[in-house]
Amino acid sequence: MSYLIKPKGYKPLLDLKQTELGIKQIKDFFQTNLSAELRLRRVTAPLFVLKGMGINDDLSGTERPVSFPIKDLQDAEAEVVHSLAKWKRITLADYTIDTGYGIYTDMNAIRADEELGNLHSLYVDQWDWERVITDEDRNIDFLKDIVNRIYGAMIRTEYMVYEMYPVIRPILPPNIHFIHAEELRSMYPDLSPKEREHAIAKKHIAVFIIGIGSKLSDGKKHDNRSPDYDDYTTLGLNGYPGLNGDILVWDSVLEQPMELSSMGIRVNKPVLLHQLKEEGKEDRLELYFHKRLINDELPLSIGGGIGQSRLCMFYLRKAHIGEIQASIWPEQMRKECKEHQIPLI
Repeated sequence: MSYLIKPKGYKPLLDLKQTELGIKQIKDFFQTNLSAELRLRRVTAPLFVLKGMGINDDLSGTERPVSFPIKDLQDAEAEVVHSLAKWKRITLADYTIDTGYGIYTDMNAIRADEELGNLHSLYVDQWDWERVITDEDRNIDFLKDIVNRIYGAMIRTEYMVYEMYPVIRPILPPNIHFIHAEELRSMYPDLSPKEREHAIAKKHIAVFIIGIGSKLSDGKKHDNRSPDYDDYTTLGLNGYPGLNGDILVWDSVLEQPMELSSMGIRVNKPVLLHQLKEEGKEDRLELYFHKRLINDELPLSIGGGIGQSRLCMFYLRKAHIGEIQASIWPEQMRKECKEHQIPLI
């Protein structure tokens, strides 16, 4: 079911040509800064992988991947990637990336089950990144340091946009606010997880919510995560479980939070076994990715994804992701966008 927010009095600050130039400048500038901050080298990534190998990201576990048969492989099924969370860790091993260094790539996906709207499209583009770490790095302070480095690149990019287009005033605070999902629940016990995100993002503008995927004290999760990439059960902030989280910023145009990144320290062998058992997914241990992890063939790592179109949408103060990327939208949505001066590409 598609849903459209129509900001009252909205008018794009940039025309189409300025927007296209801004998109290019943002993508070039941000990925250069991200690469320097985290010591990442660019690699080429697949658009699709073979089904049944456990390489594709399962996201929250309910989304169906787009698939197709391959004629020259006796109609073996291929799946368009949802993200590259597991593929990246395999690549770290295959490229023998040194500790303290990593990779990043342009990830393009098709998510046919998305509920289309201002922030959600059938087409997903993000920077997927992964970095080799040591066992001593598997702690909350290291996670927060990496988040701060990414946020530093975001701050610099916002100022670059302001230099290009002075009409776009910077709004990001100098520091990102860290909070665990359990602490957030305690602050707003009567709100749903999405309503809590709205409240905390509006208050602090830039927030990193820790512990996505673990059960909170009320027995519910803040949000779902696949059990075989992020470590969401090891003790993290203030004794609460979770070495992962989401970067949220306050979208001043839509007046709601915008998730820009999901990331975390990845599972090691004991955590993988524990999380798969907790979710009743132990059958995955027979898959290619999981066998390599259990056999100690994959390095310890931290990684995540950063939405490219969303990042551009935020910096350029756009009301709809369709102002940044070309995709398919319901005719009624296109009509309403045109009526409210939201020019979809």
